[in-house]
Amino acid sequence: MQRFLNTLFLLIMLASGAALTALGWQLAGLGGSPWYLVSGLVMLVTALLGFRRKALSIRLFWAFLAANIVWALWEVGIDGWALAPRLAMPLCLGLWMLSRAYRAHVGITSPLPAGLLLWRGLGLGVAVSVAVLFWIDATPSATSEAYGPAPASAQDGEWTSYGNDRGGSRYSPLAQITPANVGNLEKVWSFHTGPAPAGSKSSFQANPLKIGDKVYICTGANDVIALDAETGRQVWRNRTRTDPHGVYGLTCRGVTYYKVPGATGHCAQRIYTATIDARLLAMDAGDGRSCAGFGQGGVVSLLEGMTPVEKGYYFVTSPPAIARGKLVLGGWVTDGQHTGEPSGVVRAFDAVTGKFVWAFDAGKPDFHGLPSEGQSFTRGTPNSWAPMSSDDALGMVYVPTGNATPDYFGGYRTANDDRFSSSVVALDSETGAVRWTFQTTHHDLWDYDVPAQPTLVDLPGGIKGLLQPTKRGQIFFLDRATGKPILPVEEKPVPTDGVPGERVSPTQPYSVGIPAFGGPRPTEKGMWGLTPIDQAMCRVRFRQARFAGDMTPLSTEKPTLTWPGYLGGVDWGGVSVDPVRQLMIVNNNQVANYNRLIPRADADRQGVKPMTAAHMSDVGGPVAQKGVPYAAHITPFLSPLAIPCQQPPYGHINAVDLRTGKMVWTRLFGTSRDSGPLTLPTFLPIPMGVPNIGGSVTTRSGLVFIGATQEHAFRAYDAATGRELWRARLPAGGNASPSTYWSARSGRQFVVIAAGGHGGMLSGESDEIVAYALPRK
Repeated sequence: MQRFLNTLFLLIMLASGAALTALGWQLAGLGGSPWYLVSGLVMLVTALLGFRRKALSIRLFWAFLAANIVWALWEVGIDGWALAPRLAMPLCLGLWMLSRAYRAHVGITSPLPAGLLLWRGLGLGVAVSVAVLFWIDATPSATSEAYGPAPASAQDGEWTSYGNDRGGSRYSPLAQITPANVGNLEKVWSFHTGPAPAGSKSSFQANPLKIGDKVYICTGANDVIALDAETGRQVWRNRTRTDPHGVYGLTCRGVTYYKVPGATGHCAQRIYTATIDARLLAMDAGDGRSCAGFGQGGVVSLLEGMTPVEKGYYFVTSPPAIARGKLVLGGWVTDGQHTGEPSGVVRAFDAVTGKFVWAFDAGKPDFHGLPSEGQSFTRGTPNSWAPMSSDDALGMVYVPTGNATPDYFGGYRTANDDRFSSSVVALDSETGAVRWTFQTTHHDLWDYDVPAQPTLVDLPGGIKGLLQPTKRGQIFFLDRATGKPILPVEEKPVPTDGVPGERVSPTQPYSVGIPAFGGPRPTEKGMWGLTPIDQAMCRVRFRQARFAGDMTPLSTEKPTLTWPGYLGGVDWGGVSVDPVRQLMIVNNNQVANYNRLIPRADADRQGVKPMTAAHMSDVGGPVAQKGVPYAAHITPFLSPLAIPCQQPPYGHINAVDLRTGKMVWTRLFGTSRDSGPLTLPTFLPIPMGVPNIGGSVTTRSGLVFIGATQEHAFRAYDAATGRELWRARLPAGGNASPSTYWSARSGRQFVVIAAGGHGGMLSGESDEIVAYALPRK
């Protein structure tokens, strides 16, 4: 057995040395660190000496280990995450060489001085490290069993809109659950929505509404379900019978509630959903039956004026906004397939009758009617797939926009495309006219569409603000009446060396009054891996790519490092605000993309074509961009082990003071328990900060509730300090925005989250919504 183990060890040393020598040679030739070449050569020589049973192999390799420590400390300093791939694997190899088996293999029969102490010490160190890891991961116990106060009014206990109010604050005035007693929360009910339609992939991202004694949710296939708010029992279910064919990743982020002024009886209170097969549906909030007077039997087609629409290219994933009695909505348009994809038009419909009221067509921004017969809304215009916000006092609806299709080449775009892409556009609630627009990315070539709901916030001094998070990690704080920045925004020069036929904006807007949330600038020494081998691979890929900082244009000659990547920064989870403490809570990602343009002739030879309903997939990979000179290949910047090439952390949760724009606290967000190399879970709660997507909730008592991470966990933080106070295990990732509400039946505050996981986040899959509350008095 010892002979076998030694032979296996030397083969590993030989293979590792060969890999590092080849990668090190390549890296050095690209102008990178030569140390990987040195490391590989030492390993090769060590392996050859070992096969010849030479004791010199031990002395050589341990001399290398000493030099390797010096090099690692010189390159990255005292940084555990940075040192791990540089030191861990070589040290493990070196420790085997001190074993009795290997020492005997090279003819050393004398015992290792203090050898028994060494091995026992290492074993004890590992055991203590694991124990400390789980101890650190433990959340503090509750310090009180006292309940906080009941709500001042019944309205304070409701959750009536996506994000709780029409401004998407994600704030609740409830305060029964406090930082002192949150550790006593317990699971009180859960509900399974049922399987997705056969052959479909569903994503359960609903932000639950609570009105009266019911909680309202939607499934990815747009079934609308009312649950008893106290018990989670199903009260009614409207099976909307959507057609999922051609839709990749069935998604419904929530429903819309509206109380018809002065109305009584059936459909006086309504629930609306917009569907994956482009319909707008209205139903009674009490029993779920369709509202016959809305559209045609409770249904409005969203394809009017849109035809022709390829199956799977246009649908709605976010709930309609309510603005002065109108339902306002945009839609998802599939990324990157061809010019002239379905229109990104935003439309308003009467919330009672379903009649069309106005349209905002970016191709014809001054015309707000329906197209004449035989015509359609302008195809290929910037769309709005994220949730919108509204302010009835100002008479505006705030629309976050995406790109004109396709995403990664803009030489063909019109002046109106460039005016309205990747912006927040304020529209007149009555007419659809543009009141103001603020662009977050000029001539967007990176898929930096605005993914998050604009969050409206009122601060002392009469400030009526709007916070617009972006994938770039820039958060813009604007006056929502005028669109002018409240905190400073500067235009800064960016790289402009685009491909032939492209026109690149020479500057981009930066929100210099608020911290950026894109993460540290990638560098070669910031590349990561589990071993020196995959780290060297990432360093080679970094050196092979174009990267001149953020906003580097894509190229055909080599891949471009796009930082932040299309996950953000900040994605559709947006931000929450605590108006009492005047804080903004931000969860962000720090993962780049590795993108490249493909000349049309090459793309044709590779068979890159626009997707069809039979073969719809995610927004990454090869995208055809038919109609422009280039296709594109879009992918996250990952190592061969399917982990980000960038050094951890990959996600943070943060608090920003809205009065000063300064960071109050920042914390690593999530552990490695449910993620790891080759997409396998480590089961170890290493606090590393993981990728995340989903939103947070703040409460008057000073708590922040959030799921969002790859880890299957739901957490509560102290809003003032960022200390984690409570955590619950979920059946899958809580990649949704939670809600909190009051149930008068038991006199308790509930917190509820859809724990459906997310395919792109590799966070599992579930159809379960889970509710938590304090024990009954």
